[in-house]
Amino acid sequence: MFMTALPERHEIAGVTLEYIVKGQGQPILFLHAGHGVDADDPLVALLARTHRVYAVSHPGFGASTLPVYVTTVDDLAYIYLDLIEALDLRDVVLVGVSFGAWLAVEIATKGATRIAELVLIDAVGVKLSDRETRDILDIYATTIEEIPALYFKDEARGRAVMGDLDFRAMSEDAVTRFARNREAMVLFGWSPTLYNPKLPSRLHRITQRVLLLWGADDKVVSVDYGRRYARAFPDARIEVIDDAGHYGYLEQPAAFAARISTFLALQTVNA
Repeated sequence: MFMTALPERHEIAGVTLEYIVKGQGQPILFLHAGHGVDADDPLVALLARTHRVYAVSHPGFGASTLPVYVTTVDDLAYIYLDLIEALDLRDVVLVGVSFGAWLAVEIATKGATRIAELVLIDAVGVKLSDRETRDILDIYATTIEEIPALYFKDEARGRAVMGDLDFRAMSEDAVTRFARNREAMVLFGWSPTLYNPKLPSRLHRITQRVLLLWGADDKVVSVDYGRRYARAFPDARIEVIDDAGHYGYLEQPAAFAARISTFLALQTVNA
């Protein structure tokens, strides 16, 4: 999983982005976590039953190119603002997972006119505690072998989802994609570790409704961190999903999709 090329290509601001498009209806921009995006992502498939979902490999991830001027999550946000305009997406819902949720927040602080709501799944991106307290696990101090146990509530399920991480058994293309994803995560998230120190002072700019979904067994960012994150937005709430880890949306895609669908249906009722 997460090791295959995506079928579509789009050129924007000197960047070649690979992406998939599924479904019809109100647009959703799905922003993936650090492992990349897969054409068969189960949450994308479920959301595409009622929405038109765009799932893009961020610059530097997968087969998307990385210009020399793109070095921060802040830079990535402007690329996505250009993409939203180029595709003429309106009333778009940003659905981000982990690193992708951080990116969704950065996008929304910079351009709000085309964004309807945000859904943040086990988000990173902000520092909420004092300087002596770590909010986000230092994922750069962990090994590849630890991924299934660290990112999933059920290690066996994690191994089944992530697939064989034995590079000797992987194709050259799969190894290249894996390496690019890891390299990009280091570039964008290493120092400081997975947050922008300026971002908390900008969260007041996000006046759209925000739903935070959190795995009850998240070992990377705790539920308490998620609750404090939610309180930093003008209009946000958090829902905790049992038996789910940091990548709980892969363990229980139907549960996450149902919460998102309910949240978005409420927008339709209130419109």
